[in-house]
Amino acid sequence: MSDEVDDEARLAALRTYQVLDQPRPPVLDELTRLAATMFDTPMAAVSLVDRDRQWFAGNVGLADKETPLDVSFCATLVPSRKPLIVPDATRHPRFSAYRNVLEAPNIRFYAGAPLIDEDGYVLGAMCVIDEEPRDVADRQIDALTTFAGQASQHLAAIRSRLRMAELGDHLARAAQREDDLVATITHELRTPVASIQGYLELLSENDDLEPYRRLVEPIHRNGQRLVAMVDHILAGTRPADVPLPAPIGPVDLNTVVAAALTSCRALAALRAEPIDVRPGPPVPVRADLARLAHAVEQLLRNAMLFTPADRPIIVRITGTPQPTVEIVDRGVGIPEDELPYVFDRFYRGRHAREQAVPGVGLGLTIARSTLAAHLGSLEVTGDRNGTTARVTLPGAV
Repeated sequence: MSDEVDDEARLAALRTYQVLDQPRPPVLDELTRLAATMFDTPMAAVSLVDRDRQWFAGNVGLADKETPLDVSFCATLVPSRKPLIVPDATRHPRFSAYRNVLEAPNIRFYAGAPLIDEDGYVLGAMCVIDEEPRDVADRQIDALTTFAGQASQHLAAIRSRLRMAELGDHLARAAQREDDLVATITHELRTPVASIQGYLELLSENDDLEPYRRLVEPIHRNGQRLVAMVDHILAGTRPADVPLPAPIGPVDLNTVVAAALTSCRALAALRAEPIDVRPGPPVPVRADLARLAHAVEQLLRNAMLFTPADRPIIVRITGTPQPTVEIVDRGVGIPEDELPYVFDRFYRGRHAREQAVPGVGLGLTIARSTLAAHLGSLEVTGDRNGTTARVTLPGAV
């Protein structure tokens, strides 16, 4: 391994983030889940490269919380400082002999981008991993680099908040308490569910249990639904004394919308009328990519849930006069007397109640609070001809 991996100054910088051997920060888990969804891979991680191991500060799909450096793809990015794409690890002269290629998790495809902090130290990598060989386009590499930049900014914010909390800052302590609570709930829920999901996957691969396979899939699906529902409720019930998370770094608004659309693809696949997406030229905004994409996802889900499958939904992205995302549907609309209440927590209109539309009435609450944190706004208008949701943001500074 390169001397740069063991560089004492880099390792000292890594320890200032106080993330190693701690519960995973929820924001980094959110980012890895979004990356795995957007790249359609079963595994993704924010990997921090320590002296003799890599620690997964964000993780989806990987069973271990750390691995030794002798099986670390991410460690090779520390000296190179460049993205690494491995289409098929079994054909790579270096990685083909790695234990995690020859055995579980049977890595074939790997794509990683370096995590470079504000002082220029390479802390590790943001990576996506698959069990099948594959290729990536240049725009996907650019997107992965954006994800890595977001992870670095999140780590910087975590370190800053910890330092402020140590100095007795009330808001920083409140934010830290919420992070600790979310991390605890996430750990206590995700750990047993992940174990259940892992055993279900083993059962599904057992040919002797083929007659029972139809029973395994709905258990697996509902486990994922349970975790997603808890995440949704946590996001929509933020304590009043906790400050909203600030925007993290520059991203293209088109990337935000693409990530949101990817998260909705299962619902979109049920539609006879495809969603009409009208992207614009690059529109830079300062944002927390995972949270802003989640906010747009809520608006897209509402549009699909309340619009018959054969009616149009249009998504427009523009940069002038301000960065804007507009989602226009020709669905059931919102009655005038319900419009004043649509942002209230747990509010569900008559149509949602009568037609048993899925949801708990937090989507618009989450979207508006997220937009407020980004110094933007959300406007929802509707009548019997449909609904328009308009997101407006300040441009990147």
